[in-house]
Amino acid sequence: MNNHRSLVRRASAVVAATTAALVVAACGSNSDSPAGHDGHASKSPTASAPAAKGRHNTADVAFAKGMIPHHRQAVEMADLAPGRAESADVKKLAAEIKKAQDPEIRTLTGWLTSWGERVPADGAMDHSAHGMAGMMTAEDMDTLKAASGKAFDTAFMDMMIKHHEGAVAMAKTEKTDGAFPDAKAMADAIITAQTAEITRMNNLLGRN
Repeated sequence: MNNHRSLVRRASAVVAATTAALVVAACGSNSDSPAGHDGHASKSPTASAPAAKGRHNTADVAFAKGMIPHHRQAVEMADLAPGRAESADVKKLAAEIKKAQDPEIRTLTGWLTSWGERVPADGAMDHSAHGMAGMMTAEDMDTLKAASGKAFDTAFMDMMIKHHEGAVAMAKTEKTDGAFPDAKAMADAIITAQTAEITRMNNLLGRN
């Protein structure tokens, strides 16, 4: 009987020891888990970076909604140059304007779409663009379309200078009031490029 009780006690001791070992192992496993979680947590700033980068405000939306029709009209004006301009310099400038602003229109459109905002209706003279800084009226555009040779060159540069001045003003407002880093960076690029083009056109017109 005593031998039987002894065997039972030994068996119980083995079970208890095994159970304790399993508990220790389990605790060890659990202690690894937070470390693994911490590993993910350490990556969270990177994971959240796009969200932080994507923060925008009403000024950013206004900038995108305003600059899209503004750029569209500049591209429409530039498209007239190959068949109407006399000056090779004007043709080159028009091509550069289109090359720069077409991709910006696509980028601005992408921002508005990702923000769940309405993209301005296609067409340079979209209703929302009426009265916008530097925008040409329908009559201005008709005058430009009817011109050719030196008359076109002069009209194109006169109008584009005003157009660029409007874009620079809009970009300065974005730099001051905007929050979206990419929009502020584009605004800075617009100010730099279009200010240089204004100087260039004034030189071609003999005004500097």
